[in-house]
Amino acid sequence: MATLLHIDSAVLPESASASRSVTAAFRKAWQEQHPDGTVIYRDFAAEPLPYLSTHAASAGFTDPAVRTPEQTAAFAPRLALIEELESVDTVLIGAPMYNLTVPATLKTWIDNVVLLGRTFSNEASPLKGVPAYVVASRGGSYAPGTPREGFEYVQNYLQAVLGGMVGLDVEFIVPELTMAPHNPAMAELIPLAEASKAKTHEEALSKGKAAAAKATGRAAA
Repeated sequence: MATLLHIDSAVLPESASASRSVTAAFRKAWQEQHPDGTVIYRDFAAEPLPYLSTHAASAGFTDPAVRTPEQTAAFAPRLALIEELESVDTVLIGAPMYNLTVPATLKTWIDNVVLLGRTFSNEASPLKGVPAYVVASRGGSYAPGTPREGFEYVQNYLQAVLGGMVGLDVEFIVPELTMAPHNPAMAELIPLAEASKAKTHEEALSKGKAAAAKATGRAAA
């Protein structure tokens, strides 16, 4: 059965969040193709994960047979997150830009699931090729050729860690200029913001359907 892991990390609710509204559209399109599929949903604003602790980190590099009781206890929830990621056909992540990078709650999940020798290998990651769709919303524009291009630390970071290290097949959907309707200094950019909003919702629907087809293929393989 096809399984989608849907992660939201925006602090605002869907009615006020650009990333949540787009991930919701993607999920809806995916579920329409897979009405009997499974969706694992994690809302890090509602239920944040604990930061990676000394015991949880060190346990990842310690033989289970010789782990301390503290390491074993701390590693258990980390292992559950890793096994959850390994079990899915598709990953969907809402990753709004906060202060030029990803929310701390999303970084915490990454710190937990990236483990050398398990999800990250010098040979080939067992997650290589699993489709991951990232909704990287931002209040301004950091696209190539813009004045703030050099400050883009969301797509570059997530491509490096999720794509380069973990081996996921990462695609981005980028709603931009989301602060234009709320910032008087950006008022002239509102038409561009509205166009970006419409475009990314269309992308979410088309990519959600495409992801469902890929999941069908993986399930049948």
